[in-house]
Amino acid sequence: MAEGDAELTVAEFVEYCETQARLLWGQVETMEDELDDLLSDLDAEMADLRERLGEHTDTVEGTVTPGSGDGADLDAIEDIETDLEQRQTVAAAKQARMSAFQDLAVGYTELGADLADAEDGRTALKRVLEFEQERDAPAYFPERQTVLEAAASENSGE
Repeated sequence: MAEGDAELTVAEFVEYCETQARLLWGQVETMEDELDDLLSDLDAEMADLRERLGEHTDTVEGTVTPGSGDGADLDAIEDIETDLEQRQTVAAAKQARMSAFQDLAVGYTELGADLADAEDGRTALKRVLEFEQERDAPAYFPERQTVLEAAASENSGE
């Protein structure tokens, strides 16, 4: 902070941490909804695929010959299977991202609680800066400036 700037209080940093945690939890809820929709679609498509495979095995009594027309159906099923595998990979990535957001939200909550013991605003600022740097917090807030980014832009402007 430059000379003449208003001194930030511990309470303001606690409130900042609580706000960041709430924002992250909101994003987690949105991701949960998106993931639930994706998993529901995957479940429905898996059930459809199993049904199609069941129909296919019920109708095949002998060996499949190249001219029997079953090859096109098998190709379609393989395409569906490939699509489902790709979407399962997307779902796993969404779950990992959601977990990272949850971890950061918990971290901000714990930091906010711990800051109550800080001596003054400067000590709280230092702890917030260290926390955000260690966890690459700015990456989680593309539309919002973190304390770390604000401090970095203030230092680069001096």
